[in-house]
Amino acid sequence: MIISASRRTDIPAFFCEWFINRLKEGFVYVRNPRNPNHIAKVALNTDVVDCIVFWTKNPKPMLNKLETIDKMGYPYYFQFTITPYGQHVEKGLPGKSEILETFKKLSDKIGKHRFVWRYDPVIASKEFSVEYHLDAFSKMCNILGDYTNNCIFSFIDLYKNVQKSTKGIVDYEVNNLEMNRFALGFFQIAKTHNLVLETCAESIDLSPCGVLHASCIDLNRIENIIGYPLHGKKDPNQRPACSCIESIDIGAYDSCSHSCAYCYATTSENMVRRNMHLHDPQSPMLVGHPRGDEILTSRQMKSLKVMQSLLF
Repeated sequence: MIISASRRTDIPAFFCEWFINRLKEGFVYVRNPRNPNHIAKVALNTDVVDCIVFWTKNPKPMLNKLETIDKMGYPYYFQFTITPYGQHVEKGLPGKSEILETFKKLSDKIGKHRFVWRYDPVIASKEFSVEYHLDAFSKMCNILGDYTNNCIFSFIDLYKNVQKSTKGIVDYEVNNLEMNRFALGFFQIAKTHNLVLETCAESIDLSPCGVLHASCIDLNRIENIIGYPLHGKKDPNQRPACSCIESIDIGAYDSCSHSCAYCYATTSENMVRRNMHLHDPQSPMLVGHPRGDEILTSRQMKSLKVMQSLLF
């Protein structure tokens, strides 16, 4: 099985001690976000975990933990988001120069084949015009282009909670004409840096602009990292345009204090502060502890490996 760590929060930035403890214990409890009275016990051992996918905007706190994960035998790769927005949009992030340096250090440490740069989401407004993005993307490619092979981007989706938090920042969702302008401009820049450029969960066909659909939890990438073919199927729990294979997410919503205005995983900063206060690195679950009256079930876990090595 593939472990997603996590679409719901930034585990490398805030919870890496907890994560290492969970690997050592060999399991994690995940509260159902739609039914909080249900908790799933998810096994975390190398017999069933084929790969871990980390999602982060600041993996710096995890840099000194990677050797421990390597020694335990868990394969992994990173989806690392770096955008061109300032702290009025991403209030809780370190400065961009620090984040860019962390990107390079992590790439040098694990190899750029285990590293995807996410330019995500693309916000369109008077402040963040097409020209603004093309200039910013070009400057970032000049810095990051030698440290990854892939860049994934997507356009902002104005969910109900996002509409409220982005008021005054986001003017509208990007229309198809602008999407094509972005895609063509990004592709021409990425091509000069030998970067494969893809979109995340976008239904529009941008292949005439040279941009393909991405699989962020990607079957081929994982097979190449672990050296085995997998029985990986499309994840039915994601959006229709998402090409990711099935995974188990071990994160929790409302537990990331990056305070990005566009974040779909945060409903309120008060809830984030509450949940982060409840976090205990020794707990089996990310936020708080089980109350004791929940319904606890064990998630069916098995390796997806086809036991015929790709290496021979």
